[in-house]
Amino acid sequence: MKIYSSNFNNGERIPDCYTCQGDNYNPSLFIENLPDNAKTIALVVDDPDSAGKPWIHWLIWNIPASNPTINEASVPAEAIQGINDFGKIAYGGPCPSQGLHHYRFTAYALDTELSLTTGATLKELEEAMFNHIVDKAIYTGNYSLTNQ
Repeated sequence: MKIYSSNFNNGERIPDCYTCQGDNYNPSLFIENLPDNAKTIALVVDDPDSAGKPWIHWLIWNIPASNPTINEASVPAEAIQGINDFGKIAYGGPCPSQGLHHYRFTAYALDTELSLTTGATLKELEEAMFNHIVDKAIYTGNYSLTNQ
């Protein structure tokens, strides 16, 4: 399984338009080589360099395995979003308080559709995915504020 973006290379800087210093919309994401038994995909975008615990930037699930693409600045019609650590049900781009941070885009191939409702938390998503993850892939970008 593989996840990637056409907007930045793995391990490289995330362009400003996908951050709090730009328009703050999600980059395009493509997921390939899914297992045959995958029915849906869940995506968790987090910042493991955040103080205390990884900061959740985006939770989204029930992305159909038959169409595993997330277009720039959009959410797949069938997908459901959870609440991020900004307190919003949406993508929240990188906005580190200081220094260089890394951002993980982790895609989970699931053998089921999740029955979670809009606004679910990371903990609820993890509990719902338990015993349903058939594969996962991670893509990473980095970012630091340009005025630092």
